[in-house]
Amino acid sequence: MSAPLNPPQLRGLVPLNALTERQWRELRPQLVPQPLLAGQMLFRRGDHARLAYYLLSGALELRDASGGATLLEAGSEASCHPLSPSLPRLHDALAVRDSSLLAIDSATLERQLTWGSTHQDLLLELGREGDSDWLEALLASPLLVRVPPANVRSMLQRLHRVALPAGSQVLREGETGDCCYFLQSGRAEVIRGAGSQQQLLAELEVGACFGEEALLGDCPRNATVTLLEDSVLQRLDREDFIDLLKAPVVDQVSLGEAARLLGGGGQWLDVRLQDEYERAHAPQALNMPLHLLRLKARLLDGEGTYLCYCDSGKRSASAVFMLSQLGYRAYALRDGLDALPALQRDALISETGAGYLARSGGRIERSR
Repeated sequence: MSAPLNPPQLRGLVPLNALTERQWRELRPQLVPQPLLAGQMLFRRGDHARLAYYLLSGALELRDASGGATLLEAGSEASCHPLSPSLPRLHDALAVRDSSLLAIDSATLERQLTWGSTHQDLLLELGREGDSDWLEALLASPLLVRVPPANVRSMLQRLHRVALPAGSQVLREGETGDCCYFLQSGRAEVIRGAGSQQQLLAELEVGACFGEEALLGDCPRNATVTLLEDSVLQRLDREDFIDLLKAPVVDQVSLGEAARLLGGGGQWLDVRLQDEYERAHAPQALNMPLHLLRLKARLLDGEGTYLCYCDSGKRSASAVFMLSQLGYRAYALRDGLDALPALQRDALISETGAGYLARSGGRIERSR
């Protein structure tokens, strides 16, 4: 298998040449040349695959609907840009010589470019203070993708620097949450339970946010966070977190809007406890209790849309925030089930007993 190309080998490709080193690292698994033999078709007119193709070597023929053909050779100015980028494709693309290409997910590339355009000025301004590495990691997190730049700037101004030695317990399971933290340097581990029941949930690296779940759900800390190295943290108080981050990140929808999203392929996600779910739940709703959501989210479909609900709306708001951090598209039922008129609630929560399970890749099965 070919090794991934490095930035100097790709600096002539547009708009890849506008990406930062960190963005290159995220794209690295996709930067592997793919062979295309003479006579093979790369794509046909009408193709909808969300991929940006770049010709690295060889030559292709692009043929349009009228039969007109254009020869595209590697090294030409045109080969520095994506091939037939409009969707659906306007051309047939046929290799006329043995060739190699890059195929990059268009959605990932667009997200990287949007992030760069949004935060470039902020990085340039604050990078002069020597914080560019951790800031870039922070700003690249899914948590901040939908936060307006003005909110991000205000958030950075309200952070409080905290330096702690390795072994420090920053958060303790069961305590009341009054702030969250961003990891500026060092590493940390997240553990739930005690003694023989301890479970390692995650290891946190530079740019990670932790402690936010207790703020969103107005509930005790659900895990203990311990530093593995001497670390520098940035603390954000609860009030600032809610004002600047929660509001723009947690999308809430009415029952009518939820119905429209369901009609487009959305999925109900019940984040209550299993006993609550089995008593009554929405048709075909998945049950992922909030305290297990971070562990189980990997089973969800990364391209899916999830409509979270609970009784009061607090747990579902926390679930949407968490899923947004992980890069999923999620919405909360505004103010929860309790805010619905009795008839609407009864109509929505109409199934009882065991429900549905998510398998790897987002496949959904009825539980038995």
